[in-house]
Amino acid sequence: MVGKLSWRLKRLAYILRRLRGSVALRGWRGTLSRIRQEFQPPPARDDSLELIALDEPFTPFALPSAEQPVVSVVIPVYGERAYTVACLRSLARHGAGVPFEVIVVDDASPDDTVAVLGQIEGLRLLRNSENLGFVGSCNAGAAAARGEFVVFLNNDTQVTAGCIDALLRCFAERPGCGIAGSRLVYPDGRLQEAGALMFADGSGWNVGRFEPRDAAPFRYRRRTDYVSGAALMIRRSTFEHIGGFDRRYAPAYYEDADLAFATRGLGLDVWYEPGSMVVHCEGISAGTDLDAGMKRHQRTNQAVFADKWKVELERQPPPGTPLDRAVRWHRRSRVLVVDATLPDPTRDSGSLRLCEILQILDEQGWSVAFHPDDGRADKAGIDRLGTLGCEVLANRGIGRLPDWLRRHGRDLHAVMLCRHTVAGQYVDMVRRLAPQARLLFDTVDLHFLREERAASLAGHAGMAQQTAHSRRSELALIEQADTSFVVSPYERDLLAQLVPSAKVELLSNIHRSHDGRRGHAGRRDLVFIGGAGHPPNVDALRWTATGILPRLRAVIPDLCVHALGDVPEALRRELATPGLELHGRVPDLAPWLDRCLASIAPLRFGAGVKGKINMAMSHGVPVVATTLAVEGMQLRDGHDVLVADDGSAFADAVRRLYDDAALWDALSRHGADNIRRHFSPELAAAALSHALD
Repeated sequence: MVGKLSWRLKRLAYILRRLRGSVALRGWRGTLSRIRQEFQPPPARDDSLELIALDEPFTPFALPSAEQPVVSVVIPVYGERAYTVACLRSLARHGAGVPFEVIVVDDASPDDTVAVLGQIEGLRLLRNSENLGFVGSCNAGAAAARGEFVVFLNNDTQVTAGCIDALLRCFAERPGCGIAGSRLVYPDGRLQEAGALMFADGSGWNVGRFEPRDAAPFRYRRRTDYVSGAALMIRRSTFEHIGGFDRRYAPAYYEDADLAFATRGLGLDVWYEPGSMVVHCEGISAGTDLDAGMKRHQRTNQAVFADKWKVELERQPPPGTPLDRAVRWHRRSRVLVVDATLPDPTRDSGSLRLCEILQILDEQGWSVAFHPDDGRADKAGIDRLGTLGCEVLANRGIGRLPDWLRRHGRDLHAVMLCRHTVAGQYVDMVRRLAPQARLLFDTVDLHFLREERAASLAGHAGMAQQTAHSRRSELALIEQADTSFVVSPYERDLLAQLVPSAKVELLSNIHRSHDGRRGHAGRRDLVFIGGAGHPPNVDALRWTATGILPRLRAVIPDLCVHALGDVPEALRRELATPGLELHGRVPDLAPWLDRCLASIAPLRFGAGVKGKINMAMSHGVPVVATTLAVEGMQLRDGHDVLVADDGSAFADAVRRLYDDAALWDALSRHGADNIRRHFSPELAAAALSHALD
């Protein structure tokens, strides 16, 4: 009993030494949680990771091999053959979507590593004549690499599905990417590192250590100070330009931080990529004791690093800076966005627009957080926003939004509330808990205007009363906001009359033009884009089935209208009409837009700019639409679009497109030009800058 107590006291003293300064970094709550983690026994191995067993008897296997690889995976090895074999088996199992090669650099291993690895087909096995350490072995492997990209991988790691592909996507989607690092997890499933911080004294910190690996704060792509050399990707040309890992850090430690600082010195960024998950048995080769073995070099090399990068370190956060602030040290400030639900671009055009806004905010240097008002955030949705650099604040992880605002409200530069139903709940709370933050109201489209038109079409007195209430509440919010966003010049001009004192910015739909569009030849049928969750779409589908499609098929007998969007079963039965094909939501509109003759927008009420029109035009597909549908979109009948307000006019317009390839081509070109002039990301970025700067 005395022995156990003595061990616990020694353990506590060790923890207190390691956690010195933790209160400043984590706060008291985070520090107590960290102490509990140290005393709790580590969890059992997480079976969901499907790790390859280390005691699996060796039998020869093959690795992919390419004469012209895109990626070269370099693995330095010193003994621990069982870990190396498991690492290589994981690469054979999960591979990559591009040609790749695997290079193992044996650093004079004392065991049978060379003899065993020599039996693996496709492996490029290099042997150092003497022990060069991690730095020397990595440089030797990179010198032999043939790929455009090099992935450095520790031998005590196992890759997971899509790991290499996710790192490549980071380079593809972030043009300034110089290094991309993986999300490292322990075999027990806990997070080991989600990027790393560097403080002004040259001390480092692994973000998220021992936290749940799938927690939302570690699931978004972001710039970071450096990433662990256990799993990082860099362009081979960049690595060679820098001169490889600096040999002054030999045999190991701080070479990855040094590489990151050198890469940043070239004007490139270092990114943490959560979509790339690697399991890492930290310390297998080097141990964890800072006073013994290889780990002893960590302290020595910190001094070397601090001296080399003295000027650059002056721009890093001082030691003791709270982690929440240190993670965002090089970002401009924090912006919170709140909408009713998590946006899904495959669901509706409003989601597509919001995702573009979130991406633009990240590109402008803001640290962006998003909260879905319904509290629902599935893994796919969190990852989807994570690729845009946006952190998702789900109720399960943060508690209620008011609680989060009490903790973080005074750190916010701005809060964007989307839709009047959401903004009405939070506007007073934001003013109280984040008084310094700019309050932005994104109308998405003017709700009251859409309701007024629906009431007029239906001739419903009760709807008219509801519309009057919506008008009062929405206009009041516009008056209260520092800036309100609308999507069309029509709505901006209307608000100038109704609320002349309000600051209103045009932030329309955002689309990127798709080049290489297919021409007129071989196209047939029509497409309708939009789900039944939006009332104007339901009315448009009904009118298509009863008033438009019969006229169309009288002119072109076999013509079909392909409706793309969610439609409930009851409405499907009601809409059952020859030639109307209800496909539901599709993951990608491009294949449909590449083969259909035209897109139709038979809207009889609504407001705002119509994403279905923008989407078609961004793909070079002509549109036939009602007068109301093209409202506020700067489109001219016969030049950018064909306007039709009854079934016969729709039939005539479609017939013209079938017969006149020159007309089709002109509308295609002019529609794409309209997107570039009025709905580009550059215009949206300017509107956001005007509201935030």
